[in-house]
Amino acid sequence: MTRRTVDPIPRGGAVRTSEHASFDTTRGRLRAKSIQHPFTGVSAVGLDLEAVVDLCEAYRPLLRPGEAYSHATAALLYGAPLPSWAAAVRPLHVLSPTVTRPRTRGTVGHRAMRAFPVSLRLGLPVVTPADMWMQSAGTLGHRDLVAVGDFLVTGRLHGRAAEGPFCTPAELVAVVERSTGRRGLASARRALEQIRVGAASRPETLLRLVVVEAGLPEPAIGPPVIVAGGLVLHPDLAYPDLRIAIEYEGAGHRDAGRWERDIERRELFEDAGWRVIRITKTALFENPEGIVRRIREARVARAA
Repeated sequence: MTRRTVDPIPRGGAVRTSEHASFDTTRGRLRAKSIQHPFTGVSAVGLDLEAVVDLCEAYRPLLRPGEAYSHATAALLYGAPLPSWAAAVRPLHVLSPTVTRPRTRGTVGHRAMRAFPVSLRLGLPVVTPADMWMQSAGTLGHRDLVAVGDFLVTGRLHGRAAEGPFCTPAELVAVVERSTGRRGLASARRALEQIRVGAASRPETLLRLVVVEAGLPEPAIGPPVIVAGGLVLHPDLAYPDLRIAIEYEGAGHRDAGRWERDIERRELFEDAGWRVIRITKTALFENPEGIVRRIREARVARAA
């Protein structure tokens, strides 16, 4: 009997093992070292199974009509700034419009209580940004939920990854209004009050919330400051009326060029009459009380 043949699994792709094996010349080919088996019934080649996009590609052959990646998986696909404990690639979260939720090992299946829209992100079906944020309200703490909301309404502002807003504040309000009875609803309503357009990173959002929760006035996000030569700079946070700029300094190695630019940036602010308060990662996550004290003292001194 003549066996039918099929092209090899494309590198970076995945297929149902049963479908591919029925056309293959030998069953042994699907047990070769080059063949990956990321999920039961799936064969793949050349995927990075520690990366969320590739892991979602590996699961794609098992997706049923109308299903989409959701919850933490959707957040990772959008690039949302999650805390480390919530940023695990596994398990994948899959939302289904059918009565039977996905039960494949390595996934967490969710069943939708109502019809839901599906977006495409990196070529993959995913719940909308607003729905992902509402789902996150059931697991994230207040500050991180605000940080994800800030990210969605602002987009990515820095470097080659610059990308516009993923949704509007009005869309977040709308998803809350139609989510009666859902887990995390109270958290979402509280977070809505503090989501702002303009925050460039999770630490900047957390820093703003530390300041506000301490009872200090809410600082402006990235206001324009004209310095020498008519150059316009945007501090991370600021009190323009007092000419106080608050700059977050991330941890890690800085090249000489970046270090020199930071020095020049601070001097330009100071020459323009601004007081600059620089906040490190250690201070933000280990000594927020010290940050509040420094800002409060600076406000008193500048007001005087």
